Amino acid sequence: MQSARITRRSLLGSVAAISLARPSFAAEAGDPIRKLVIVSAAQASDPQEFQAAQLLAQSWRQLGLEIEVRGLPRPQLSALVWNTREKWDMTMWRMVGRPERSDPDELTYNLFNPSTADKGYNFVNYINKDYMAEAEAQRAELDKDKRQQIVYKTQELIAKDQPYIFLVYPKNVFAFDKTIWDQASFIDQPGIGVRSFWTFLRVKPLTAQKDMICNASEALIAINPLYISGAIDSWLTELIWDRLMRIDANGLPAPWAAEKITYVDPTTIDATIRAGQKWHDGKPLTVEDVVFSFQAPAFGNKSPMYKPFVASIKEVKAIDDRTVRFTLTAPSAAFEASTLAKINLIPKHVWEPILKNLENKPENAETVQEPLPIGSGPFKVARFKLQEEVVLEANTDYWEKPKIDRWILRIVTNTGATLGMLGRGEINFLSDYRGDPAILADFAKQNTKINVVSTTDMGFRFLAPNQRRPPFDDAAFRRALSMATNRQLMAQAAWNGYAEPANSIISPALKFWAKPGISDTKPDLNGAKKALADAGYVMVGKKLHYPKGVKETTQGE
Repeated sequence: MQSARITRRSLLGSVAAISLARPSFAAEAGDPIRKLVIVSAAQASDPQEFQAAQLLAQSWRQLGLEIEVRGLPRPQLSALVWNTREKWDMTMWRMVGRPERSDPDELTYNLFNPSTADKGYNFVNYINKDYMAEAEAQRAELDKDKRQQIVYKTQELIAKDQPYIFLVYPKNVFAFDKTIWDQASFIDQPGIGVRSFWTFLRVKPLTAQKDMICNASEALIAINPLYISGAIDSWLTELIWDRLMRIDANGLPAPWAAEKITYVDPTTIDATIRAGQKWHDGKPLTVEDVVFSFQAPAFGNKSPMYKPFVASIKEVKAIDDRTVRFTLTAPSAAFEASTLAKINLIPKHVWEPILKNLENKPENAETVQEPLPIGSGPFKVARFKLQEEVVLEANTDYWEKPKIDRWILRIVTNTGATLGMLGRGEINFLSDYRGDPAILADFAKQNTKINVVSTTDMGFRFLAPNQRRPPFDDAAFRRALSMATNRQLMAQAAWNGYAEPANSIISPALKFWAKPGISDTKPDLNGAKKALADAGYVMVGKKLHYPKGVKETTQGE
């Protein structure tokens, strides 16, 4: 697919700034900008996201743009955006709160890494060498205060270039039946909330009902330890597959499947694994499995999402029957959180033949779905249908046996239907609510057994502009879109006040790392119009055109 080339760069110097507020002549303008399409989750499954897309479209039409919003089922949306990266203009997207994102490295280093542009995290194709220099510097800086200042710089560069149009940091809203579950045993993890690994592991039943029945508002894409496929899928990944370290309830990495982490020197780290661990098929978990787990993501390009998290490892090897030694290419401030607490331990006897079979094929490990996924975590898969339900059973061989018998996830794509199910006991933990929080609060008042809690997410909602396709390859154009975005209105209207305006990859939930004041942006429609005019864009009638001489060669969808 061809696109309008950046011949505009050489042209802009000769184009006088033209006010969008006064008439212009077609001769001064390039081609009219084609209709631009925002793809979003469907309204029924994510009304907040869909409404936010409509609000963006309303604002940006005032800039002379023709904007269409298309709602799609989440699996279809994900396949379009993730697998066909040349074929969409803009998408509503989200970075979800995951425990290992308590450290800023994953957000600063991986999201905009050029090496992940084709198949990994950098799906918007943002390429900036200056930014990456700072992103690499922060992970190498061991002094926490100095590292904070570098992370501040990365946020400043992102705010300037707007590779994402940030929208809000949502407040995750949850509800549960307090006659079934001990309220005090729900663990509110910073930036995550009570829908956490620690809650699922340690929640205490109050009755003979020992099945925790959760909900998801979208179908699962996969249950795969080498695929970071979505928010819902990640809940399962955390429970089925174990990790050498986990982010604890205070947001800090702590030994887990490894009972001890020892720094031999700044680039040599030994992990001593717990004795007696087993895979869900009964086979012992060995140091060879651990070594394989960290080698597998680096194997060719078969695990593009996880590959960046092992990039700092020069060598990994077993030095005795319980110790694995990691040798790093350089000291890393983020190694514990972004690698040891990120990489899933996978059984070599299962995944080695799978990866070998993929060697000369175009498919990668993300396309693999085991008939019955095998991990070593606190829960094991009993049965699953990705579009309907997943049933996990407590792993009785785990060193900390869960206090519940089963963890059940029911897929209910209609947001309103989940409340009825909660009232009838068909679910007892509303783990994924995307409707109006005020309606949920009223529901809880009428159903006194229901308790509602919320927490600000460490993740964020945003619009992703595809920088492979003009006009989104122009930072000036993206800045204008951002200036015209009313985040305060969005937080109130789309998220009903259960959100905070966003303009950074670092949420205020991560207080130490979030640059103060960076999200204190106010909408400025006139400023956006002037910014476009200053960049050479021209208004002809009520239609925005490219700068003089720029042709529209990108095909619309």
